[in-house]
Amino acid sequence: MPRNNPGRRKTPRPGTRPGGAPFVLRIIGGEWRGRKIRFPPVAAIRPTPDRVRETVFNWLQPLVAGSRCLDLYAGSGALGLEALSRGAAEVVFVDADSTATRHLAATLQALGGDRGRVVCADARRFLGSPDGPFGIVFLDPPFAEPVLGEVCQAIERGGWLAPGGHAYLEASAAAGPPELPAGWTLLRSKRAGEVGYHLARRDVTDG
Repeated sequence: MPRNNPGRRKTPRPGTRPGGAPFVLRIIGGEWRGRKIRFPPVAAIRPTPDRVRETVFNWLQPLVAGSRCLDLYAGSGALGLEALSRGAAEVVFVDADSTATRHLAATLQALGGDRGRVVCADARRFLGSPDGPFGIVFLDPPFAEPVLGEVCQAIERGGWLAPGGHAYLEASAAAGPPELPAGWTLLRSKRAGEVGYHLARRDVTDG
């Protein structure tokens, strides 16, 4: 389901979605396996579905432990929290919505997730500041914003992804695989309903 819905909607009860389902995600593996995490009723937040996260972290399983990760467009924090639970050395969560970032900071505190850092900032503005490189970058922008190609180029220009590092890319399935920067290789690509999700690697070069 796309993140942004311009149509009218009823205001949900606190802690529930418009259809009555709770604003809750579940950590799938690692230290916090089975923990249920609430996230705020912000229209732009659309957590990566459980079955997609399970597949993605099966892909990444040999790489997550000890890695430095960037969760850009963090939203609920589902991807970064999963990475922390599975032993990532550090996760930087970035989102432009202050409600989402405040809630995410509180969630990390409740979990004792001292290896997580939350930044409230526009993704492209954040990429203009020095903070890289990362071994894994998670990119899940709102479906209504076709910016994956542009953001990948900004990551490449700024050296945000380490040589040999991996990028997880999520978008509308209808959009197809994203256009990647030179020197990136698409390793995997799958679809689950309306979600298209992909794994790319930045090549290791002598430069």
